[in-house]
Amino acid sequence: MRYAVLGTGEVGRTLGGRLVELGHEVRLGSRTPDNPAAAQWAAAAGAGAQAGTFAQAAAFGEVVVNAVGGRVALAALEAAGAENLDGKVLVDVSNPLAIEEGELRLSPVGSDSVGEQIQRAFPQARVVKTLNTVNCRVMVDPALVPGEHQVFVCGEEAGAKEQVVALLGEFGWPARRVLDLGGIREARAVEMWLPLWIGLMRNFGHAEFNLELRRAR
Repeated sequence: MRYAVLGTGEVGRTLGGRLVELGHEVRLGSRTPDNPAAAQWAAAAGAGAQAGTFAQAAAFGEVVVNAVGGRVALAALEAAGAENLDGKVLVDVSNPLAIEEGELRLSPVGSDSVGEQIQRAFPQARVVKTLNTVNCRVMVDPALVPGEHQVFVCGEEAGAKEQVVALLGEFGWPARRVLDLGGIREARAVEMWLPLWIGLMRNFGHAEFNLELRRAR
């Protein structure tokens, strides 16, 4: 499978690297064709790894992964080009976090989400929100955290979610631990988890943790 991973930060490089290890072809996309972080990643990741602009990556990928920050996601996807996103599964792992006046804040929050914004802006893309509730190392190696902890998916199209669940399975998430929350509107809930996640990370002193949900029989 050919994947476009948009974003050259730690999340994008980690996801892209794991996809290459799994035998997929990956083009890591950035704003400029000569991005040094993308070039270094491609050289280190080995066969199957390439670098390019957002548009070049999106045109290359059969599946597109949005791994840029939530506040800049729409701009990055506009640069990628709607024509390169139409009909494709678009996996959104972003969070709309920024530091404003010394505080961590989300925007949008409550009445909207980045996942919904992406789906509205690119109605022909098959947007699935997932993985934004865990650290990038846990995204690709859930065994770092013991137990039957869960990850979530939400999106409008069942077929797109099935494809993403299969990808999560390659990363090590059994289907029984992938909880389908419903449509893309549910991205609001998982994006609002981030402030609590950050508080827990500060409390624990590391980012290798996750939620394990248990329900009465």
